[in-house]
Amino acid sequence: MAEVKREVFGRMPPEEGGGEVEKFVLQSDSVRVEILSLGCIIAALETRGRDGRFADIVLGFDTLEGYMSKHPFFGAVVGRVANRIAKGRFVVDGKEYQLFLNNGPNSLHGGARGFDKVLWSPQVIPNGVCFFRLSPDGEEGYPGELKVWVTYTLNGSELAINYRAQSSKTTPVNLTNHAYFNLAGQGSPDIYDHEISIAADSYLPVDDTKIPTGEVAAVQGTGFDLRQPVELGKHLRKFHLDGFDHNFCLLPGRARRLVARARHPPTGRTMEVHSTQPGLQFYTGNNLDGSLKGKGAATYPKHSAFCLETQHWPDAVNQHRLRTGETGSCRRKRTCTSLRAS
Repeated sequence: MAEVKREVFGRMPPEEGGGEVEKFVLQSDSVRVEILSLGCIIAALETRGRDGRFADIVLGFDTLEGYMSKHPFFGAVVGRVANRIAKGRFVVDGKEYQLFLNNGPNSLHGGARGFDKVLWSPQVIPNGVCFFRLSPDGEEGYPGELKVWVTYTLNGSELAINYRAQSSKTTPVNLTNHAYFNLAGQGSPDIYDHEISIAADSYLPVDDTKIPTGEVAAVQGTGFDLRQPVELGKHLRKFHLDGFDHNFCLLPGRARRLVARARHPPTGRTMEVHSTQPGLQFYTGNNLDGSLKGKGAATYPKHSAFCLETQHWPDAVNQHRLRTGETGSCRRKRTCTSLRAS
């Protein structure tokens, strides 16, 4: 059984409603996790290396003020729709909807005030905590009143995240967690010595604004072939890549299965990702630039962390071919993702 503790982390500023932000600490023999009621943020994830010492392997901030300032979605649940919607527009049931544009010409991770920026209602459960939020009809331009439950549970070395959503109208829903990982420990300068593998035979090429072109391309013979572990720094140099920010099309199946693995040989830390989702956005922190001061006054330069965001394929609501393996829009949805650290 994991131990669950709750404590006050801070209070939202008056202009944001002034609500109390709580921190929930989940702890087993091998893993310690801190989760905030603001944005369901994973604020810390500590696990042992081969030397037996714990290190925090996710980027973030020591105080609420850090999370209230502009940052790249550190540790948060993003939605209603994670990833990008082209031009912030889509049509559902014959009606066109326009979203706020917050990523060049596109809408990203829910818009101006997505799920990452709001308080959720928490309930402690065995081995974890369940967060609930009711997103009103029309919030950020999306149709329908949406009820969302996000549940975190810790069992041994496995942190499971379960998502459930129910809407009063047909609406796009795509939920994921946006934690930034560095298995050497947050604040380490880069992830070049990490080994990465992703169980995907294809990926989605993108245009200059990171919107999928509509092609589902084979990874065979390209720099996107991560089916066998690659050392990230050497791989980027070999294929002259500036980094990854792409959706990998996972092998079909609705059951939870192993979709990715990350390993840091110097510390011996390994993380496995298991999911029921059809896609995985692999992002290598290309837009980090060292300007943010994180935990312990650490700075986070380019390629100092990676994200493995299990989700539906980006812009699927606008691209019929990319709806393979998912509905694009729905009234009810359940998904599950788990991380196993060793």
